[in-house]
Amino acid sequence: MKKATAIIMTAALTVGSCMMGTGMNVYAADDLNFVIIPKCVHEWFDAVNQGAQSQADTLSEQLGKNVNVDYRAPSTADVTEQNTILEQAAATKPDGIAIDPVDYEESKSVIEEVQAMGIPVMLFDAVVEDSGLSSVGNDFKQQAEMEAEKLVELLDGKGKVAVMHGVTTSATHIERYEGHMEVLKKYPDIEIIDGGASSDDVQTAQQQAAAVIAANPDLNGYLCVDGAAPIGISAAIEEAGKAGEITFVGAENLAQILQYIKDGTMVCSYSTMPQMQGSMATLMLWEMSCGQDIPNFVDTGILYIDQNNVDEWIEIVGDGSAE
Repeated sequence: MKKATAIIMTAALTVGSCMMGTGMNVYAADDLNFVIIPKCVHEWFDAVNQGAQSQADTLSEQLGKNVNVDYRAPSTADVTEQNTILEQAAATKPDGIAIDPVDYEESKSVIEEVQAMGIPVMLFDAVVEDSGLSSVGNDFKQQAEMEAEKLVELLDGKGKVAVMHGVTTSATHIERYEGHMEVLKKYPDIEIIDGGASSDDVQTAQQQAAAVIAANPDLNGYLCVDGAAPIGISAAIEEAGKAGEITFVGAENLAQILQYIKDGTMVCSYSTMPQMQGSMATLMLWEMSCGQDIPNFVDTGILYIDQNNVDEWIEIVGDGSAE
């Protein structure tokens, strides 16, 4: 794939830059160990890890030594559990940590303690202004606005629309939720209702959506803010026999989501490219580990998927080559 080739070339250029910029012999150094800490366990973060491991393999080949990515996922989107994992990861003295914070303010002091140990820390799938932390991700509000505008277009500007929140303390999910609301409120013939909150968990999303659909037999559309909700909402729509009746515009490019698009349960999706986020986060951790300055923010772009290109993405994601 062209995207994968571009990343490999970037990695090679970065290696050369690190060697020339610092005068260090990277080939003689010890193995590199990075840690990635997502919000919780689910497929979206598995895709992030897929990209991270692929980039680690590329760097290992370029450097002639092992570059390892230790993926440590909390069982649920719980800030206390995530902070514990962060502390445990720091105790292993890795060369860098990338984290998608459940609640940045509640993790701020732990992150600062880790940085004080001399361990570089960055964010992925999150942008926290004034944190001083670089991040890789997307314009999350733009993603939400694109989804909401598409849904309004498909509904001809009228109808009852449910919006499901995710992890209500997550800056990314809040930004997307607010983006949906801002767009929908511009249209007087759109009725907005509470679509529940997924907590970034498929089963929770399915249960919440099932309750919303049962209570609103005249529901016309659905929106959500995370990678677990599209799977749960789609399952609830199919269980209710509402496929083709409820217009669902989703998010992300996970295997199950792609199948729901192919089947027609979900009309389309706007993806934040989790595989590329993992890949670029690993590359940025490498740059930080050899003393290079990195950008405040790296935007991996937003991918649109519908019936026209879903088969292509099923093939890409299915064989593990998406980057």
